[in-house]
Amino acid sequence: MTKKSLFLTVLASTLIAFNTFAQLGTNKETFTRADSLRGYLSPLRTCYDINYYHLDVKFDIPNKFISGNVLFKFTATQDFTKLQFDLFANLKVEKVVYKGQELPYTREFNAVFVTFPQPVVKGSKEEFTVYYSGNPTIAKRAPWDGGVEYNVDSLGHPWVSTACQGMGASVWWPNKDQQADEVDSALISISVPTGLKDISNGRLRKVTKLKDGYTRFDWFVANPINNYDIEANIGDYAHYSDTYDGEKGKLTLDFWPLSYNLEKAKKQWGDNAKPMLKAFEYWFGPYPFYEDGYKLIESHHLGMEHQSGTAYGNHYHNGYLGRDLSGTGWGLKWDFIVVHESGHEWFGNNITSKDLGDMWIHESFTNYSESLFVENKWGKQAGQEYVHGTRFLIVNDRPIVGPYNVNKEGSGDMYYKGGNLLNMIRTIINDDEKWRGILRGLNKTFYHKTVTYDDIVNYITEQSGTNLSPVFDQYLHYRNLPILEFMTTREGKLAVRWQADAKGFNMPVKVKIKGGEYQYIKPTTRFTPLNIEGTTKDNLEVDTFNYYIGILMD
Repeated sequence: MTKKSLFLTVLASTLIAFNTFAQLGTNKETFTRADSLRGYLSPLRTCYDINYYHLDVKFDIPNKFISGNVLFKFTATQDFTKLQFDLFANLKVEKVVYKGQELPYTREFNAVFVTFPQPVVKGSKEEFTVYYSGNPTIAKRAPWDGGVEYNVDSLGHPWVSTACQGMGASVWWPNKDQQADEVDSALISISVPTGLKDISNGRLRKVTKLKDGYTRFDWFVANPINNYDIEANIGDYAHYSDTYDGEKGKLTLDFWPLSYNLEKAKKQWGDNAKPMLKAFEYWFGPYPFYEDGYKLIESHHLGMEHQSGTAYGNHYHNGYLGRDLSGTGWGLKWDFIVVHESGHEWFGNNITSKDLGDMWIHESFTNYSESLFVENKWGKQAGQEYVHGTRFLIVNDRPIVGPYNVNKEGSGDMYYKGGNLLNMIRTIINDDEKWRGILRGLNKTFYHKTVTYDDIVNYITEQSGTNLSPVFDQYLHYRNLPILEFMTTREGKLAVRWQADAKGFNMPVKVKIKGGEYQYIKPTTRFTPLNIEGTTKDNLEVDTFNYYIGILMD
């Protein structure tokens, strides 16, 4: 029998779609020793648990030059004599000092290997300081192609910022550059030409005017923080503050626009910041960093989720640079960067993937958070319309989960396809309070932790009471959509099965007779009768509004 394909959803793999969030790295087919040194959590990295950094860096802006030192405080997890830290090869290691003496070191690509004079004993707390200098990589298109970004504002004042997700913080300062080990706390000291300000993560402890025409700003981060989140933002900034009455009490809000954008900022950020916090505390639980406060900082680049100091470059417009990414109209009612980048405080900053290959944990949940924000303000139907509307941006080019141990993320579909996947998971669970409890439970269970694919998928499966592993497997490990195939039997009845790559794929899906009520069916990968009285290929409807799937009808 000849089959004809009837797609009730548009398969985005056939479209040439503009993918707004370009990936944070090049699409590699093969990997090198340098990739492994950067991405692999080797024994030379696992031998020490980083506890504290003091980053003390001076920015010579006219020469695009930086110099300074970083204090590493750590706990030994085993006996060792050698460890690895990371610093891009274009930056010079001046010396490594331990207990008053310089340590020998070697370099290979962007990795630095330090040898200690005697074994460091398991359980001991030690420290060393790295002195370094050089011209850091200049960002070509921050935040997607990162580094240090040198600009001037519209009045000609220097305006400098860092953005290094994916590329890694070692592009501008020495550290253990691996997402699996977050430092417990950090002091960030940035020295800038007097007259400018530096705004970094956490709380401002002290401002010191130095003798050489520079001023040092000391910012302290009390919570665990990933290296790529640590930031410098240097410019002619103004400041205003507010508070938010949140789930854990009063949360301090600090806003740092460029001086001439103060009034714009008060209006735009005032309209968006508190509604965002209200929505996300409802869905995800308390803002994860009350001790460090919440900040918005104007940047030249579009934005980045720098923990407790979100970088903002959306030009005080609603939407994404004035555009609605969903095409529904809902995306023009709020500021995309305030909402999206702040959503990362929960997924990305609070819950951090151990490996960049699982960056979907950051981006899929945060993309989905946009629709939850819309729902919180304008109702569930609006939120569902928003997430459905983003499908035209999906390209289905390759798996969303990237290769592990080589510092490489997967497909940019982690945004829009990932958001639609999570909306499907909610639809399958079919209990909005349970779903909200799962989202809040994720942020409580994995509070300030780094996680794996299995951590997240197993948690959702266990809490939902439904085996969702094959669903996550299909959408995250394969580029193809599952196809819901219907066949008319010799008896004139409909049979149904899934065509899918994932082993044991059996996703429940909602169907109905036209004019009737939706009900759930649970097809497998073998044809089984569709036991809904009166269904034919002409009167059957599948819920393709909430399910991102293909349909095949004979």
